[in-house]
Amino acid sequence: MVQTPIEIKWLGLVDYYDTWQSMRRFTDQRTDQTPDEIWVVEHPPIYTQGQAGKPEHLLRNNGIAVVQTDRGGQITYHGPGQLIVYPLLDIKRKKLGVREFVTRIEQSVIKALAVNGIESVAKSDAPGVYVRGEKIASIGLRVRRGCSFHGVSINVAMDLAPFLSINPCGYARLRMTQVRDQDPNFINFDHFKQQYIVALLAELECFAVDTE
Repeated sequence: MVQTPIEIKWLGLVDYYDTWQSMRRFTDQRTDQTPDEIWVVEHPPIYTQGQAGKPEHLLRNNGIAVVQTDRGGQITYHGPGQLIVYPLLDIKRKKLGVREFVTRIEQSVIKALAVNGIESVAKSDAPGVYVRGEKIASIGLRVRRGCSFHGVSINVAMDLAPFLSINPCGYARLRMTQVRDQDPNFINFDHFKQQYIVALLAELECFAVDTE
């Protein structure tokens, strides 16, 4: 692929539902000339259920709301301290297939973790990134008219307890982990966030413009 420009929007802590609707509008209204964007966010506590999600994967009601959404995959949890990155890309224009796109996102996580001395792997039968069998990053995407929305969530420095009330991504007894627990030299959330965006830009063969 040729290096292409992409705008990065640092949106901070934002409501999940509003952000999802904004992604849908952006994707529906974009044209062949619309520049790609990456949205970098955190969300207040929320469970999101993929379009084929099964309700039995919510094991107990702990007061956290559940949103039925249109991404792929089953149920997962989002909360403060989890890095969420939404690549809004025209993957057809980038000549990227969906499977290759997922692989590049997984590799961006693996490489950012490696910079911090954390060895991780992807699994062909269960999208995401794992550290010694525990999941550290989840991927859920939607592609419409050749354009992607939704994205990747990386557990960085968060409360993992809400994952105990679900079968994460539909897998019973799947344990979750996070960067802070795996890196004895962990600095802070913002430091890792910057490292990850560098890794993602490299994997997507993009360069940042007009960041805010």
